[in-house]
Amino acid sequence: MGSKGSKTKGAAADRRAKIEELRRAEKARERRYRIITITSVTVIVAGLAVGGYFLVDASDKKEEKAAEVTSSVVRTGEFKGMKTWKNLGRTHVQGTVKYAMSPPVGGNHNQVWQNCNGDVYTKPLTKENAVHSLEHGAVWVTYTDKASKEDIATLSERVKKTPYSLMSPYQEQDAPIVLNAWGNQLDVEKASDPRVADFFKKFVQGKQTPEPGAYCTNGKTS
Repeated sequence: MGSKGSKTKGAAADRRAKIEELRRAEKARERRYRIITITSVTVIVAGLAVGGYFLVDASDKKEEKAAEVTSSVVRTGEFKGMKTWKNLGRTHVQGTVKYAMSPPVGGNHNQVWQNCNGDVYTKPLTKENAVHSLEHGAVWVTYTDKASKEDIATLSERVKKTPYSLMSPYQEQDAPIVLNAWGNQLDVEKASDPRVADFFKKFVQGKQTPEPGAYCTNGKTS
């Protein structure tokens, strides 16, 4: 009887020992699982952060590159000979700006716009102020000393009757008369060219305007 009891107690002790061993093994597995899970999550989060950085960085670089493209010219068929520029900068800056075209039809510019409420100027304007006027949706008429007095007078009358337009002499251009809107430019020889009226109709506060409705008064007056 005693021997049998001892064997029973020994078997029970063995079972408890095995159960404890299984519990320790289970706890060890749980610890390893937690460590692996935490490590995996950390790696994934770090990967997402790095990936996100590269995506944002790539996007920023793409935008910067786009902003630098100021000299790519697309000739359109809407007005014969008209030139169009895309991706023009719009940052307000101090001092002079080197523009990709002459006269400039967009790009970084002075924070003060040139008055463009049908204003006719008899002296050359500061480019950086005039470009700001184009950003507001103005048409800028420029002319050289090769333009006739009659053409200058005709264009002056048109500008005076047209809010969001301005006119000034400008010698650094190829044609006697150039019509300028934000991102768009048209050379003409005579004020009687029918494209003049079409240009005004399309581009005075036209769809190309980056800031439609912005003031053309309370700016620079000379």
